[in-house]
Amino acid sequence: MIEYLWLGRMGYAEALRLQEQCVELRHAGRVGNLLLLLEHPPVLTLGRNARRENILASDAQLAAGGVTVHAINRGGDVTYHGPGQLVGYPIFDLRSLMGPSGRRLGPVDFVRSLEEVLIRLCGGFGIVGGRVAGRTGVWVGSPALGEERKVAAIGVHISRGITSHGFALNVTTHPRDFQWIVPCGIPDRSVTSMQLELEAAHVEVPELEAVANRAALCFGQVFGEQILARADLEFLQEPDTLQEMDAARQCQTA
Repeated sequence: MIEYLWLGRMGYAEALRLQEQCVELRHAGRVGNLLLLLEHPPVLTLGRNARRENILASDAQLAAGGVTVHAINRGGDVTYHGPGQLVGYPIFDLRSLMGPSGRRLGPVDFVRSLEEVLIRLCGGFGIVGGRVAGRTGVWVGSPALGEERKVAAIGVHISRGITSHGFALNVTTHPRDFQWIVPCGIPDRSVTSMQLELEAAHVEVPELEAVANRAALCFGQVFGEQILARADLEFLQEPDTLQEMDAARQCQTA
């Protein structure tokens, strides 16, 4: 079973602490596999392979734009999170999951599975997404013509068999929001969103929460697990921490 929570907009630092708590609970066997779905205010994150020169803006420009920066332990280079983007953090024990071959999932299998989730999610809205050899994530357009556009980024961390971090799907995110960086360290390819890809067909993208719910269903299909929505964070069993996070979320949405 995979239990998921839609958390709305949450500051990055608060979400990072929540992930860390969930990882410890999962490692201790106090919770099952969890999927955290949310949206962040503007933030840049630098993965283990990130180079500072891939942040194009100065510290002063970032501060003026209200953009914070966090160096974290996921794979990959620099990426942007912000309004209109669906972010997913799967806190899974890979030892509890089986791949199509009947074997336990390894790290590469897990990343390919995340890509498949997002490909199916995009496909459900009429967007044909796919993979590009040597480049993690989900892309639309024609790789053969060098016209692929990145619609979703993936960067994960795995420790003691437990996954954290995950994916960022551009739903209504505008490409100009990526002006601060060289997205994922790839200078010769552009970024797109579901909204931009659907404009020509005059199709409206649903609210972010509806896309999140659809994403959870796709996780169930790809990983072959039942999906159950959780209503709150009571499973953390730490009232002071919950109050702190709730207060932070209220400040973000005020």
